[in-house]
Amino acid sequence: MGTTCSAIHREPWNKGKLVGQKAPFKLKDIWALRVRLQMEGRVRELALFNLGIDSKLRGCDLVALKVRDVCHGDQVATRAVVMQHKTQRPVQFEITQATRDVLQAWIKQAGLKSEDFLFPSRLHDSPHLGTRQYARILGHWVDELGLDRAEYGTHSMRRTKATLIYRRTKNLRAVQLLLGHSKLESTVRYLGIEVDDALEISEQTEI
Repeated sequence: MGTTCSAIHREPWNKGKLVGQKAPFKLKDIWALRVRLQMEGRVRELALFNLGIDSKLRGCDLVALKVRDVCHGDQVATRAVVMQHKTQRPVQFEITQATRDVLQAWIKQAGLKSEDFLFPSRLHDSPHLGTRQYARILGHWVDELGLDRAEYGTHSMRRTKATLIYRRTKNLRAVQLLLGHSKLESTVRYLGIEVDDALEISEQTEI
Protein backbone atom coordinates (compact mmCIF):
# COMPACT_ATOMS: atom_id res chain seq x y z
CA MET A 1 0.00 0.00 0.00
CA GLY A 2 2.84 2.37 0.92
CA THR A 3 4.49 1.78 -2.44
CA THR A 4 1.33 2.79 -4.29
CA CYS A 5 1.04 6.05 -2.33
CA SER A 6 4.64 7.07 -2.89
CA ALA A 7 4.28 6.19 -6.58
CA ILE A 8 1.25 8.49 -6.81
CA HIS A 9 2.98 11.47 -5.18
CA ARG A 10 6.40 11.12 -6.81
CA GLU A 11 6.79 12.95 -10.11
CA PRO A 12 8.32 10.87 -12.91
CA TRP A 13 12.00 11.71 -13.44
CA ASN A 14 11.36 12.56 -17.09
CA LYS A 15 8.36 14.85 -16.61
CA GLY A 16 8.61 17.69 -19.10
CA LYS A 17 11.83 16.30 -20.56
CA LEU A 18 12.70 14.35 -23.65
CA VAL A 19 13.51 10.85 -22.47
CA GLY A 20 17.22 10.18 -22.49
CA GLN A 21 18.20 13.75 -23.31
CA LYS A 22 21.28 15.02 -21.54
CA ALA A 23 21.85 18.69 -20.79
CA PRO A 24 24.41 20.62 -22.83
CA PHE A 25 27.21 22.29 -20.86
CA LYS A 26 26.92 26.02 -20.20
CA LEU A 27 29.68 28.37 -21.32
CA LYS A 28 30.75 29.10 -17.74
CA ASP A 29 31.15 25.35 -17.10
CA ILE A 30 33.17 24.88 -20.29
CA TRP A 31 35.61 27.60 -19.31
CA ALA A 32 35.80 26.50 -15.68
CA LEU A 33 36.74 22.97 -16.72
CA ARG A 34 39.21 24.14 -19.37
CA VAL A 35 41.03 26.31 -16.83
CA ARG A 36 41.15 23.45 -14.29
CA LEU A 37 42.47 20.91 -16.82
CA GLN A 38 45.04 23.41 -18.10
CA MET A 39 46.25 24.42 -14.63
CA GLU A 40 46.61 20.78 -13.60
CA GLY A 41 48.46 19.82 -16.79
CA ARG A 42 45.84 17.24 -17.80
CA VAL A 43 46.67 17.53 -21.49
CA ARG A 44 44.97 14.29 -22.62
CA GLU A 45 41.70 15.22 -20.92
CA LEU A 46 41.80 18.80 -22.22
CA ALA A 47 42.39 17.50 -25.76
CA LEU A 48 39.48 15.06 -25.36
CA PHE A 49 37.19 17.73 -23.92
CA ASN A 50 37.99 20.41 -26.51
CA LEU A 51 37.74 18.03 -29.45
CA GLY A 52 34.50 16.57 -28.06
CA ILE A 53 32.96 20.05 -27.94
CA ASP A 54 34.28 21.14 -31.38
CA SER A 55 33.54 17.94 -33.27
CA LYS A 56 29.97 17.36 -31.99
CA LEU A 57 30.66 13.66 -32.63
CA ARG A 58 28.96 10.77 -30.89
CA GLY A 59 31.16 9.18 -28.24
CA CYS A 60 31.84 6.07 -30.34
CA ASP A 61 33.15 8.22 -33.22
CA LEU A 62 35.18 10.56 -31.01
CA VAL A 63 37.11 7.79 -29.22
CA ALA A 64 37.85 6.00 -32.50
CA LEU A 65 39.54 9.00 -34.17
CA LYS A 66 43.06 8.45 -35.47
CA VAL A 67 45.79 11.06 -35.62
CA ARG A 68 45.49 11.15 -39.43
CA ASP A 69 41.80 12.12 -39.11
CA VAL A 70 42.71 15.48 -37.58
CA CYS A 71 46.19 16.11 -38.97
CA HIS A 72 47.67 17.17 -42.29
CA GLY A 73 51.25 16.02 -42.01
CA ASP A 74 52.62 17.36 -38.73
CA GLN A 75 49.97 20.04 -38.37
CA VAL A 76 46.52 19.72 -36.84
CA ALA A 77 43.97 20.67 -39.50
CA THR A 78 41.40 23.47 -39.17
CA ARG A 79 38.68 21.11 -40.44
CA ALA A 80 38.17 17.37 -40.53
CA VAL A 81 35.77 14.90 -42.12
CA VAL A 82 34.90 11.55 -40.55
CA MET A 83 32.50 8.74 -41.38
CA GLN A 84 29.87 8.32 -38.68
CA HIS A 85 29.67 4.78 -37.35
CA LYS A 86 25.92 4.89 -36.70
CA THR A 87 24.76 6.37 -40.03
CA GLN A 88 27.71 5.63 -42.34
CA ARG A 89 27.41 9.24 -43.49
CA PRO A 90 30.37 11.63 -43.55
CA VAL A 91 30.27 14.64 -41.25
CA GLN A 92 32.59 17.64 -41.26
CA PHE A 93 33.67 19.66 -38.25
CA GLU A 94 35.90 22.61 -37.40
CA ILE A 95 38.90 22.41 -35.07
CA THR A 96 39.36 25.75 -33.30
CA GLN A 97 42.77 27.22 -32.49
CA ALA A 98 42.65 26.30 -28.79
CA THR A 99 41.77 22.71 -29.69
CA ARG A 100 44.51 22.54 -32.34
CA ASP A 101 47.08 23.77 -29.81
CA VAL A 102 46.20 21.20 -27.16
CA LEU A 103 45.92 18.38 -29.72
CA GLN A 104 49.38 19.25 -31.00
CA ALA A 105 50.71 19.18 -27.42
CA TRP A 106 48.97 15.86 -26.69
CA ILE A 107 50.21 14.17 -29.89
CA LYS A 108 53.77 15.28 -29.07
CA GLN A 109 53.54 14.28 -25.39
CA ALA A 110 52.14 10.82 -26.22
CA GLY A 111 54.52 10.30 -29.16
CA LEU A 112 51.64 9.44 -31.49
CA LYS A 113 52.12 8.63 -35.17
CA SER A 114 49.69 9.19 -38.06
CA GLU A 115 48.24 5.66 -37.90
CA ASP A 116 47.78 5.71 -34.11
CA PHE A 117 44.49 6.26 -32.36
CA LEU A 118 44.29 9.80 -31.02
CA PHE A 119 43.23 8.59 -27.58
CA PRO A 120 44.91 5.20 -26.98
CA SER A 121 43.41 3.11 -24.20
CA ARG A 122 45.33 2.53 -21.01
CA LEU A 123 43.66 -0.89 -20.82
CA HIS A 124 45.43 -3.78 -22.57
CA ASP A 125 42.35 -5.24 -24.22
CA SER A 126 41.36 -2.10 -26.12
CA PRO A 127 43.34 -0.24 -28.80
CA HIS A 128 41.64 3.07 -28.06
CA LEU A 129 39.69 4.75 -25.29
CA GLY A 130 36.34 2.98 -24.97
CA THR A 131 32.97 4.69 -24.72
CA ARG A 132 32.60 3.49 -21.11
CA GLN A 133 35.99 4.93 -20.20
CA TYR A 134 35.00 8.17 -21.92
CA ALA A 135 31.74 8.23 -19.94
CA ARG A 136 33.68 7.69 -16.69
CA ILE A 137 36.07 10.55 -17.50
CA LEU A 138 33.10 12.79 -18.28
CA GLY A 139 31.47 11.77 -15.00
CA HIS A 140 34.56 13.01 -13.13
CA TRP A 141 34.40 16.31 -15.04
CA VAL A 142 30.76 16.71 -14.04
CA ASP A 143 31.70 16.02 -10.39
CA GLU A 144 34.52 18.55 -10.52
CA LEU A 145 32.11 21.19 -11.82
CA GLY A 146 29.71 20.41 -8.97
CA LEU A 147 26.96 19.37 -11.40
CA ASP A 148 24.51 16.47 -11.21
CA ARG A 149 25.73 13.32 -12.99
CA ALA A 150 22.12 12.36 -13.75
CA GLU A 151 21.78 15.46 -15.94
CA TYR A 152 24.91 14.98 -18.05
CA GLY A 153 26.40 12.28 -20.26
CA THR A 154 28.62 11.93 -23.32
CA HIS A 155 25.77 13.30 -25.44
CA SER A 156 26.09 16.54 -23.47
CA MET A 157 29.36 17.04 -25.34
CA ARG A 158 27.68 16.48 -28.70
CA ARG A 159 24.81 18.81 -27.86
CA THR A 160 26.80 21.69 -26.31
CA LYS A 161 28.10 23.55 -29.36
CA ALA A 162 25.09 22.58 -31.48
CA THR A 163 22.76 24.14 -28.91
CA LEU A 164 24.89 27.31 -28.64
CA ILE A 165 24.98 27.67 -32.42
CA TYR A 166 21.22 27.25 -32.67
CA ARG A 167 20.53 29.71 -29.85
CA ARG A 168 22.72 32.34 -31.52
CA THR A 169 21.63 31.86 -35.13
CA LYS A 170 18.29 29.99 -35.09
CA ASN A 171 19.72 28.23 -38.16
CA LEU A 172 18.40 24.68 -37.89
CA ARG A 173 19.74 23.61 -41.25
CA ALA A 174 23.30 24.54 -40.24
CA VAL A 175 23.00 22.54 -37.02
CA GLN A 176 21.54 19.59 -38.96
CA LEU A 177 24.60 19.55 -41.23
CA LEU A 178 27.01 19.89 -38.30
CA LEU A 179 25.40 16.99 -36.43
CA GLY A 180 25.22 14.86 -39.58
CA HIS A 181 21.47 14.27 -39.28
CA SER A 182 19.69 13.14 -42.44
CA LYS A 183 16.36 14.67 -41.39
CA LEU A 184 15.63 18.10 -39.98
CA GLU A 185 13.04 16.53 -37.66
CA SER A 186 15.84 14.58 -35.98
CA THR A 187 17.69 17.83 -35.25
CA VAL A 188 14.56 19.47 -33.85
CA ARG A 189 14.01 16.49 -31.55
CA TYR A 190 17.67 16.27 -30.61
CA LEU A 191 17.91 19.90 -29.55
CA GLY A 192 14.53 19.72 -27.80
CA ILE A 193 13.72 23.20 -29.07
CA GLU A 194 10.13 23.06 -30.20
CA VAL A 195 8.41 23.93 -26.92
CA ASP A 196 10.97 26.57 -25.91
CA ASP A 197 10.84 28.29 -29.26
CA ALA A 198 7.06 28.14 -29.50
CA LEU A 199 6.76 29.83 -26.10
CA GLU A 200 9.38 32.43 -27.04
CA ILE A 201 7.49 33.29 -30.25
CA SER A 202 4.23 33.40 -28.34
CA GLU A 203 5.66 35.75 -25.70
CA GLN A 204 6.82 38.15 -28.39
CA THR A 205 3.41 38.22 -30.06
CA GLU A 206 1.16 40.86 -28.56
CA ILE A 207 -2.53 40.87 -29.41
